[in-house]
Amino acid sequence: MDTIHIITLAMGASWASGINLYATICMLGFMGLSGNIDLPPDLQILTNPLVLAAAGFMYVVEFFTDKVPGVDTLWDTLHTFIRIPAGAMLAAASVGELGQGVELAALLVGGGIAGSTHLGKSGSRVLINTSPEPVTNWTASIAEDIAVIGGLWTALQYPWLFLVLFIIFTILMIWLLPKIWRGIVIIFRKIRTLFTGSSSDNTPPPL
Repeated sequence: MDTIHIITLAMGASWASGINLYATICMLGFMGLSGNIDLPPDLQILTNPLVLAAAGFMYVVEFFTDKVPGVDTLWDTLHTFIRIPAGAMLAAASVGELGQGVELAALLVGGGIAGSTHLGKSGSRVLINTSPEPVTNWTASIAEDIAVIGGLWTALQYPWLFLVLFIIFTILMIWLLPKIWRGIVIIFRKIRTLFTGSSSDNTPPPL
């Protein structure tokens, strides 16, 4: 793999891990095992049948868990400690052959990318769960899975296009995350008011 493909693989893997880690591992492992892509040496472990079986099983669990309002938020909360470190490790493993300095930089940047996508996913789910019907949950979950597969495929096959889309995504997240945070603050203040009877101001602090 040339340098641009390695970089976009690192960015794509960390980006996708923040949304659905298990789908990311399954796709990379399957494509490497089938010969569709040549994975870097440090990522060859993803083609191991045991790794693929474990990731596949966890993907099935997440597929159903992710569509149950409330349960998906609990699942996302627990995966804060899984998706972000895993995204950082996948990014670092993608560029390991370029040197230790590049590997450490990828670890730091990959963790940040995985963290931003994870926060965007989990925060938007909190807002979606205020809707009484399950359709939006299912729609969001399926759209996320499609985004992971499509995003990774683009990163692997069309690296320059992925870089353009990634820049657009980053700008969108910079604009969207403060709004998601404000919505979450309002929701939790309303919940507190419901249980405590307090009539405190529900306006979130400015960001």
